[in-house]
Amino acid sequence: MHALVNFGGDDDFFSGSSFYTNSTYMDRLCSISSQVDVYYPSRKRARVNAPFIFGETVFQQNKQPSIDVLPDECLFEIFKRLPSGRERSSCACVSKHWLMLLISIRKAEYESLEAVKENTNSVSDDVEMISSDEDEGYLTRCLEGKKATDMRLAAVAIGTSGHGGLGKLSIRGSSSSHGVTNFGLSAIARGCPSLRALSLWNVPHVGDEGLSEIAKECHSLEKLDLFQCPSVSNKSLISIAENCPNLTSLCIESCPKIGNEGLQAIGKVCLKLQSISIKDCPLVGDHGVSSLLSSTSSILSKVKFQGLNITDLSLAVIGHYGKSVTNLMLSGLQNVSEKGFWVMGNTQGLQKLVSLTITSCRGVTDLSLEAMGKGFPNLKRMCLRGCCFISDNGLVAFAKSTGSLECLQLEECNRVTQFGFIGVLSGCLLKSLIIEKCMGIRDTSLEAPLSSCDSLKSLSIKNCPGFGTASLATVGKLCRQLQHVDLSGLCGITDASLLPLLESCEAGLVKVNLSGCLNLTDEVVLALTRLHGGTLELLNLDGCRRITDASLVAIVDNCVFLSDLDVSRSAITDSSVAALSYADQLNLQVLSLSGCSGVSNKSLPFLKKLGQTLLGLNLQHCNSISSRTIELLKHETHIVSSHGQVLLAGASLFYSHGSWFFSFPLMITVFARHLP
Repeated sequence: MHALVNFGGDDDFFSGSSFYTNSTYMDRLCSISSQVDVYYPSRKRARVNAPFIFGETVFQQNKQPSIDVLPDECLFEIFKRLPSGRERSSCACVSKHWLMLLISIRKAEYESLEAVKENTNSVSDDVEMISSDEDEGYLTRCLEGKKATDMRLAAVAIGTSGHGGLGKLSIRGSSSSHGVTNFGLSAIARGCPSLRALSLWNVPHVGDEGLSEIAKECHSLEKLDLFQCPSVSNKSLISIAENCPNLTSLCIESCPKIGNEGLQAIGKVCLKLQSISIKDCPLVGDHGVSSLLSSTSSILSKVKFQGLNITDLSLAVIGHYGKSVTNLMLSGLQNVSEKGFWVMGNTQGLQKLVSLTITSCRGVTDLSLEAMGKGFPNLKRMCLRGCCFISDNGLVAFAKSTGSLECLQLEECNRVTQFGFIGVLSGCLLKSLIIEKCMGIRDTSLEAPLSSCDSLKSLSIKNCPGFGTASLATVGKLCRQLQHVDLSGLCGITDASLLPLLESCEAGLVKVNLSGCLNLTDEVVLALTRLHGGTLELLNLDGCRRITDASLVAIVDNCVFLSDLDVSRSAITDSSVAALSYADQLNLQVLSLSGCSGVSNKSLPFLKKLGQTLLGLNLQHCNSISSRTIELLKHETHIVSSHGQVLLAGASLFYSHGSWFFSFPLMITVFARHLP
């Protein structure tokens, strides 16, 4: 075969297309996908030294190219001598047959670039070989829904080989007819031995065969997530344990065929495992959980067990052997009794535990809660959700027995009353207290002397209908250093009940959320801006329907550091928007006017002015603003960059759920109903 031609151009990724222009050749090509992930040179012209075959009198130009009559064994030998990923990607674009041959070649089977150079020294001077080294580092790919197919995985395996190799692959859902199977996962295994992280979400056609190939080829695998993989069994975990000693993180959820045997293999061999999460796997029991933690060399630091058929034995093992555990989450453990949690606290093994979350576990009682408080000396964050057997006595005893607790969160703990959470505040060192949907709280005056809690900086009381005037007054007396206050959903509080709390906060409030407090008026906002205008950065008045333009004028006059303002579903009008637009001292970045019927088309010039600096603007359900106004607003706030791309002012980059995203300012949320 003649030497490969050095195509010019940049190293970019192009959509799948052939470099043949003859229609006869084009008919033979198999389309892989509309945007296959393979490298393809940018030049359209190439020098090809191919033999021409003549008949007796007619030049036969349309005869089948000679390379296509070669047996697969010959093509295999040719392909494995390709010097870099660019040539392999180009060949993969030719046909499905060539793609299948390329993915059958393991990365280790490609001959070294130096060997290829030695074998091509005799090439004529008019043909230049490509000799670029592969980039360092690794790539990340995420395939979702219809884009998750075997052909695309094969293209990914070929296309990433010349760019440092694929390091992280995430597959989220797949088509029922053309979805990902063991074949596609095997292609990744052969072409991407450098794979470090693999996430499989809802891929029913992937089973033990594909994961075993990953285990055999990808020995650098460090993170494995399996979510709704009904065909994956213990066999896959055993193969992972035998071949991937560097595994540090394992997450298994809703995999009905995975049980104790696979977890025992992981616990025995994967000594670098640091994070384990198992949820809704009915075959996992005490033997599997115990094997993960009972090793003397275990360095597990993050543990989550949810919806498992484990008993008190597992919690005893966690309490005794979990010497490295810092974060523990236990949820929906219906077979664990009070004894299990009591033993976990008394075995004194969880000395490094920093964060503990327990959800819907009937075994958490006053007795077991106090034992856990005494047994976890370094516990800083405690979250209890749906623990219906905890009362005031157990909560206060827990808070007093643990001296390092900084954050306490209670949700749907309906036996806890006002005496319980006030008792926790009295004399403790809490920095943050969150109480949500605790229906046992009733507004009662407390006459007993209480100690102040000057350490508390953040208080959140949400959707507790019994929390009212007397409770707020008590909190105001105890907590004078509050900076963050969230009272969302407290329909019963009024101006008279909130004003004493605002007056008692000596440090200066920074974030205040009063959304859903229907009875508050401008009087509260006037007092808030007067007392804390110099420190306030976030104010949420969503649903406070009695808030008018007077509040916005006070905000403009006093809140110089306010960056996030939400006055949705309030009584403000165009006058408020005008006041905000002319307030040059404000540094407002996010503004929500959703559901404000008093804001109309007259606010267009003011919104345009605000749009030059805002990062977010919500105009949803503003029925007095027409769609034409919205379009004009979007057009006026566009900025054309030097590269000719249409952007919005001040685009920023932020990190969320393991990925980076661009956040474009002035993201206008269009309302559902609007005027024509």
